Amino acid sequence: MQTEPTQKHRDGAESKPARPRGFVPIGVFFVFGATMAAYAAVTLWRPGTFLDALWTLNKHGHMQLAALGRIAAMPFALVSAALASAAVGWLRRRYWGWVLGVSIIAINALGDLVDLAIGERWKGAIGVVIAGVLLAYMISRRVRSYFAPR
Repeated sequence: MQTEPTQKHRDGAESKPARPRGFVPIGVFFVFGATMAAYAAVTLWRPGTFLDALWTLNKHGHMQLAALGRIAAMPFALVSAALASAAVGWLRRRYWGWVLGVSIIAINALGDLVDLAIGERWKGAIGVVIAGVLLAYMISRRVRSYFAPR
C-alpha cells in the first residue's frame, strides 16, 4: 500500500508536506500547452475550418507550417500527448510526472538556446530566461521532495 510522504514536526507528529506554491500553476501550464498543441495539430490536419481563426495571432508561423501539409500536424499531436501526460503525472504528484515535466521544460530551454545561437536574440533570450526560472523552481529541493517516490 502506498502512503503520502510525510513531514515530522518538532513534537514528533507527522503531517503531509505543504504543497509548493507553484505546483498548481505549473500543472495548469502543462494542460494549456497540451490544449494549444492539440489545437495546432487539428487545424493543420484539417485546414480551412473556422478553427483557423486563432492562427491570425501567428500568421507567419501558420504559413510556414501549412506549407508542410498534414505531416506538420503529427509533431504537434506528439507534443500534446507528452504535455497531457506531464499534466496528469504532475497534478497526481507522480515522480514520473515530475521527470517528464522537467524533461519537457529542459528540451524547450535547449530549443531557446538554439534560437539564441542562430540570431533570434529576443525570442531566444526571453525563452531561456523563462525556461531557466521554471527549471530552477521545478528542480528545487522543496518541489523535488513533493514528488518523492512512494
